[in-house]
Amino acid sequence: MPDQPTSAAAPSTVLARPGAVTPPALDPEIAARLKRDDAGLVAAVVQQHDTGEVLMVGWMDDEALRRTLTSGRVTFWSRSRNEYWRKGDTSGHAQYVQSVAIDCDGDALLVRVDQVGAACHTGARTCFDAGGPLPVVVGYRPVTDVPPNPEGAS
Repeated sequence: MPDQPTSAAAPSTVLARPGAVTPPALDPEIAARLKRDDAGLVAAVVQQHDTGEVLMVGWMDDEALRRTLTSGRVTFWSRSRNEYWRKGDTSGHAQYVQSVAIDCDGDALLVRVDQVGAACHTGARTCFDAGGPLPVVVGYRPVTDVPPNPEGAS
C-alpha cells in the first residue's frame, strides 16, 4: 500500500482525519540530534549495503525518517511534489532498509539498503551513473621516502 501525502503545506506538519489515530512521532532523542535545513529537511545518502555503491540522495523530515526506521522501507519527502513517497511503490524499485546512521554534525543520514532494480528515476542503477562524472584534477597523496615509525616499534 503506497504512502499517502500527509501534508502539502509543510513536511513537518502531520494532518489527521477526525477520529484518526495520530502516528507516533520520531523518537525525541533522535529528533534532537538532527540539524535540519530551513525547510525542516535533512539529506539522506542512500548506499547499497553489501557493495558500498552510492545510489542516490533524498530528503527526509522527522516523519519520513520515522517511517524509514519503523517500516523496513525507505520513505522520503519530495520537495517537488510536496508529499511523502516510499521508494518503489510505483516503480517496483524498492529500497529495503538494512541500517541508518547519522553523521557527526546531525545534518546528513546514511541509509544502507538492499536496492531492487534501478535507484534513479531515469532507470539508471544510480543517480550518479545517470548524472555522469565531472572533469576533475586528480589529487595524489604525498610519497614519503621512509614510512613513519609507530611509537615503540623497532
